[in-house]
Amino acid sequence: MKFSRVAILVLGFIALTTIVSKLKLPITTAAAADQSPFVGNFSLVDKAGNIAKPADYRDKYQDLGTYFVLDSAGNQMHNTYASPGAAEYFRQNGKFADGTVLVKEVFGTEHASMTTGDAHWASATKVWFVMMKDEKGRYTDSKLWGDGWGWSLYKSDAPDKQVAVSYKKDCQGCHIPAQKTDWIYTQGYPVLHSSK
Repeated sequence: MKFSRVAILVLGFIALTTIVSKLKLPITTAAAADQSPFVGNFSLVDKAGNIAKPADYRDKYQDLGTYFVLDSAGNQMHNTYASPGAAEYFRQNGKFADGTVLVKEVFGTEHASMTTGDAHWASATKVWFVMMKDEKGRYTDSKLWGDGWGWSLYKSDAPDKQVAVSYKKDCQGCHIPAQKTDWIYTQGYPVLHSSK
């Protein structure tokens, strides 16, 4: 029985896909290999360079970690969230991807003596800081963008209004000690360093 070259190729492909499926190996196509694992969301930025606070960050963003800040004026908990895929990209590349959105929510705290000890927990939100990674310098005319990031500030008395005027004046001062880690205190976010 003679087989044409096309029939042999088809039978070979069927045999190969059968073996791969039994071994449970992924079949990768060139198109799938070209897909980026991270896509930034620049639709959050308006024409003036203001970054909108994502409405769904608590549900859809990944929790990176929390800093507990002791302050005589009132202790705070700083909880930071990253846009979907940002932590995985950071683990693979050692940096934040262009378009990464970080939301830091600063809470007041309450505490009480409980059976586990002196317990502290987050209370009402005081402020939100929203940052967006910008490797391409897209918003050079805005005072809210620079040093590779877009910067914004929202306060609890007007949670939908961005109130920062200049990132250098309103935001960057607190980030100076983190300049060597791209202005972000990455040491406090264990999820950036391990997927376990």
